[in-house]
Amino acid sequence: MTSLIPSFGNVAFTLVFFVIALSVIVAIHEYGHYIIGRWSGIHAEVFSIGFGKVIYSRVDKRGTVWQVAALPFGGYVKFLGDANAASVGGDVDVDAYLEGTPALSDAAQAHAQSLTERNTMLGAPLWARSATVAAGPIFNFILSFLVFVGVLLFQGQPLTPLTVSTLPGFPETIEQQLEPGDRVLRVEGTALNYPEGFSDAVSEIPSQPSVEYLVERDGERLTVLGPQPQPSLVQSITPRSAADDAGLKIGDVVVSMNGTPVYQFRDMVNFVNATGAAPIALEVWRNGDVFETTLTPRLTAIPQADGSMIDEPKLGIGNGGLFFEPATSAVGVGESMSLAIQQVWFIIKQSLNGMKQMIIGNINTCNLSGPVGIAETSGSMASQGALSFISFIAVLSTAVGLLNLFPIPVLDGGHLVFHAYEAVTGKMPSDKALRVFMAVGIAMIASLMVFAIGNDLLFCP
Repeated sequence: MTSLIPSFGNVAFTLVFFVIALSVIVAIHEYGHYIIGRWSGIHAEVFSIGFGKVIYSRVDKRGTVWQVAALPFGGYVKFLGDANAASVGGDVDVDAYLEGTPALSDAAQAHAQSLTERNTMLGAPLWARSATVAAGPIFNFILSFLVFVGVLLFQGQPLTPLTVSTLPGFPETIEQQLEPGDRVLRVEGTALNYPEGFSDAVSEIPSQPSVEYLVERDGERLTVLGPQPQPSLVQSITPRSAADDAGLKIGDVVVSMNGTPVYQFRDMVNFVNATGAAPIALEVWRNGDVFETTLTPRLTAIPQADGSMIDEPKLGIGNGGLFFEPATSAVGVGESMSLAIQQVWFIIKQSLNGMKQMIIGNINTCNLSGPVGIAETSGSMASQGALSFISFIAVLSTAVGLLNLFPIPVLDGGHLVFHAYEAVTGKMPSDKALRVFMAVGIAMIASLMVFAIGNDLLFCP
């Protein structure tokens, strides 16, 4: 179990944030099923977050039991007429349902007595059943969209020209004369053109401890010294990476690699690419102190310009661009919505492409994580701040929505395939066929889960 204890905390910390992330995503997913089902006239018997022993429940005015169960690793909505929480099989005996319903208020009792076969999952029209099934994944995508919109509205967009808001600390060997409020005009004679042309601009700046900045300060133009625009600064840490395992923190500055000084983030990338998967001794500055640690790069799937992916050695140290926090202006709602849609679509495309690349053997299957890996990632993102954790929930919600649309029995996509069959043939698959398909689906999901957990604990720790 020691692999479950990341550098930022302990098992309890990891599990708490994993449960929070999963519960939010499951609640939104199942609420999508519930609310569209209700609007379509399908009655929900139970809305459950978690499985197993019920630790809290209440019955609303429509007779739906809302409950929280002891095992918070999923959830379900059980509709009237379902034989089980997977909405498979069963009958439409409304009287039997009424006899087994908990004590109801007068309003709930009246609502329950008005139920007919039309209000069951199996008795509802095809359009109502299809909409109810599809709503779960769609609500996951909507959650991601809303979170990305909120993040964009909160963060804003950098002012032009770039204006310094806050500055991190740096080793004394790096001269730092920039001040909050400075408007950055040029660096070593080069305009940064942030963010579109930032990478090209940085590539033209020589690798040295400090560089010249032309800034506007209090109405005057000054030339001052400062760190590289994209220095060897740790701005993010990839969960479950070599950097994460070694305990590196955001704000650390990498001083040297195998004794060779590094000043730019590009220096670090080039060094890792040249070294490959061999261990690298890092000298790291943190809040005035310097320590040494050794990291071994891990192969990570990296998208290529042609749409393929290849495994490249990575330490898991991220650098988002500028070393300072730029002052920002508000982003319009329309622009933030457009960017959020693009982000959701990007996650979907990259997820599908990643699976394709694993299947054809271009990248390692270690890129597939199971619940242990997701739990570790949840805790790691939480340790990097609320915004990182909330953004992670949005990414995971899109992934969960996409997974549920796969045409596998048991998943929502499998149900939609059955509904498509019904639309074409005019009849539902037989109960026997449904049960066989469901057994196959359960076996497929179980096999995938075992494989992913094996990656987490045995093959790709």
